[in-house]
Amino acid sequence: MAKEKIDKRYVNKAHIHVFDVVLIIFFIILSLILIVPMWKVLVDSFDLHTSYGMQLLPSEFGFAGYIQIFTNQTLYRPLMISFFTTIVGTCIALILSTLGGYVLIQYDMPGRNFCANYLLFTMIFNGGMIPTYLVLRAVGLTNTIWVVILFPALNVYNLVLMRNFFEGIPASLFEAAKLDGCSPMGTFIRIVLPLSKAALASIGLMYAVSYWNDYTHYKLYITNSNLYNFQMKLRGMVQGSEMPNVSGNLTENTLQNAAIVIAILPFMILYPFLQKYFVQGVNVGAVKE
Repeated sequence: MAKEKIDKRYVNKAHIHVFDVVLIIFFIILSLILIVPMWKVLVDSFDLHTSYGMQLLPSEFGFAGYIQIFTNQTLYRPLMISFFTTIVGTCIALILSTLGGYVLIQYDMPGRNFCANYLLFTMIFNGGMIPTYLVLRAVGLTNTIWVVILFPALNVYNLVLMRNFFEGIPASLFEAAKLDGCSPMGTFIRIVLPLSKAALASIGLMYAVSYWNDYTHYKLYITNSNLYNFQMKLRGMVQGSEMPNVSGNLTENTLQNAAIVIAILPFMILYPFLQKYFVQGVNVGAVKE
């Protein structure tokens, strides 16, 4: 009997080891599938010769592709528009989401439940593409840079996450602030915001990514090509319809890959520093005990 138990224990350990090996092999293959295309784009962005095959290193190394992006007005302007809309839009969106979430936890506010239900209703039903366009045109936002900043700024899902996070703050802190004579706005600034760094980082990152990668709103509401962001310009470059004139020995393939690297680089740099807050903020805001 004891021998059978020992044999079963060794069999279970053998199964665990086999599973670990299979899991490691699977993730190695998956990592290669993800890394190889990114490595090719990175190598081609520094390769001054046109290359359509896979190379481990550039045949002729150079920064001409990146220099062209920051010196060519047709590429530099969309890049600056992307930075401007991302920074300004993220700040405005965070202000609206935090203030909106704070208002929705004021249980003694008249009409709080109606406002919360009305916002949740918009997550399921909306006016539709054409009515939305007509409303934005009527208020004079179409074909302006503000339509891609203000329109996506209020995201009900992120607002609900902020509300859930604020509801997790102990009520005793609010009561203590009220007894000390702190106003609701003072409580928000001095207590709520300092305790919400994780939620602000996670939701701010989601807003920033959506603004930086925005393509749909530019396509729908902006016809002036001078207001296009870098993603719109990158799409035209990849399709070959809006390729700027290249100078010297720079090839179109090098310029395209350099533009792709510029498009993904900012958040590849930011995400490792915000990953801890991102995971913590999403977990706290999404799970309510």
